[in-house]
Amino acid sequence: MAWTAAGAWGTWALVRLAGGDRLPVIQVPAAPLLALTPYVAAAVPVPIIVALLLRRWRAAVVAGVVAAGLLVAVVPRALGGDQPSAGGPVVRVLTANLLFGEADPAHLVELVRKTQADVLSLQELQPEDVERYERAGLTALLPHKTLDTRWGAAGSGLYSRHPLRALPSLPHTQMAMPQAEITLPGGRRIEVTAVHPVPPISSESFRHWKRDLDALPDARPEHVASAGTANQPVRILAGDFNATLDHANLRAIIDRGYADAADRAGAGLVPTWGTTEPRPPITIDHILVDNRCAVSKVEVHDLPRSDHRAVFAELRLP
Repeated sequence: MAWTAAGAWGTWALVRLAGGDRLPVIQVPAAPLLALTPYVAAAVPVPIIVALLLRRWRAAVVAGVVAAGLLVAVVPRALGGDQPSAGGPVVRVLTANLLFGEADPAHLVELVRKTQADVLSLQELQPEDVERYERAGLTALLPHKTLDTRWGAAGSGLYSRHPLRALPSLPHTQMAMPQAEITLPGGRRIEVTAVHPVPPISSESFRHWKRDLDALPDARPEHVASAGTANQPVRILAGDFNATLDHANLRAIIDRGYADAADRAGAGLVPTWGTTEPRPPITIDHILVDNRCAVSKVEVHDLPRSDHRAVFAELRLP
């Protein structure tokens, strides 16, 4: 019993630390399971207690090592990280998955007003729903927009307080992922992508999920400069990634010059999906920012009539 418990948690830790959703043999079943890693880490005292009660000291030591590995992978998200020195303008970003356009328009607009968001990324935006949100006052607060509305869950859009220029959408993605260059007061520019890959719940959807994540733009300065844009605009990715920080595919994006705003602010374990359902809630909505940005604040807000919660981040640009 002691060794079985230690082995079960140890196997999970090994898959997590090895980046199971990028390992060819196990990546498809590993992807949805890895989202539950914080719960497995929270239960990691179980194998230690079992081994101690049965006086299996070696199993207890192994279980302790496993516990350390899982906790190191998970706990820092609740503690926050070092902030870079940044003296640029402040930008406030809000992202919300609308659940097929069902989220309450008045609540969304009030959330934009309350947070003073400069940029809003919307997912699951259907053509017939745009008028409802704009009639509720969305464009009075955020008058500039670029939309790629589609039926079902595939549509997305970006609204901005400041002038924007639509950039080419990411090609060949299953869901719409519009992009825009936004010019802030004073002339500073940011590039924002509305992110929404399909959930990796089957072999086919896993391939699309991985491909769409890999297609997201690189934030490292040399890659921004090579895109032919002057003054290297700061890149921000905001949306429903259908991925948590326990997915190696998401961490690979972060390694390309980004930081997860919630992780940097110590809110990386706050769940954003599944809080209204009889299932373990998980954190799949993110705002990834150029890692030179300082994160002043991150908030997660309930969004009535949606199965997601909205994520807000206040940033200071480099």
